[in-house]
Amino acid sequence: MTISATDLDALFAARYSCRGYKSDLVPKEDIEQIVSIARRVPSWCNAQPWQLTITSGAETDRFRAALQNEVATGTSVPDLPHPSAYTGVYQDRRRACGWQLYKAVGVEKGDRAGSTAQGMQNFALFGAPHTAIVTSPADLGPYGAMDTGGFVTAFTIAAQTLGVASIAQAAVARYAPFLHQYFAIPKDRLILCAISFGYADPDHPANGFRTARAETDDIISWHNEA
Repeated sequence: MTISATDLDALFAARYSCRGYKSDLVPKEDIEQIVSIARRVPSWCNAQPWQLTITSGAETDRFRAALQNEVATGTSVPDLPHPSAYTGVYQDRRRACGWQLYKAVGVEKGDRAGSTAQGMQNFALFGAPHTAIVTSPADLGPYGAMDTGGFVTAFTIAAQTLGVASIAQAAVARYAPFLHQYFAIPKDRLILCAISFGYADPDHPANGFRTARAETDDIISWHNEA
């Protein structure tokens, strides 16, 4: 089966990190189809290290409340070390995304309370009716994490084909001890991120912007024969 590059490009272009959701649940069979598609991604030695813990509806609401309480009272302890620094173009891109979001939701520069409140939306899961906690075996280390990153991308794209919006969230994984305990996730699995998902609220201001992407010439370093 051949899918045109044009159609695939359009699908990737349509995907964005959704930060405002309707309350409607995604049917279980659609979630299973998303995972069934995403599981086709390649992995080192075909290890397929990814595992998901998925919440729906009322359980998502219970988890949302418990997570926000943990953030207010607990300490950030991620299983996977977070970046030590963003520098150069990476910092530029991070800042550009942040300011686009703040502008969309009406947070002015210097409004610390507003930016903090928006940051806390990460732990409210942006109102999504579902979240998936994504893990990989600790024994597989960075390669297991890399393979699982491919699965996360595939999940978000597969979701897009069914009209399901999503956002991958590293922020949630900062509270790994809490997540291990809350979901009884074994300590021999690394908590890498969450994927919150559901049907997008098109009227939510946080969904009103799109981030830029680097050009291909910024990504490729050609080494050709003379």
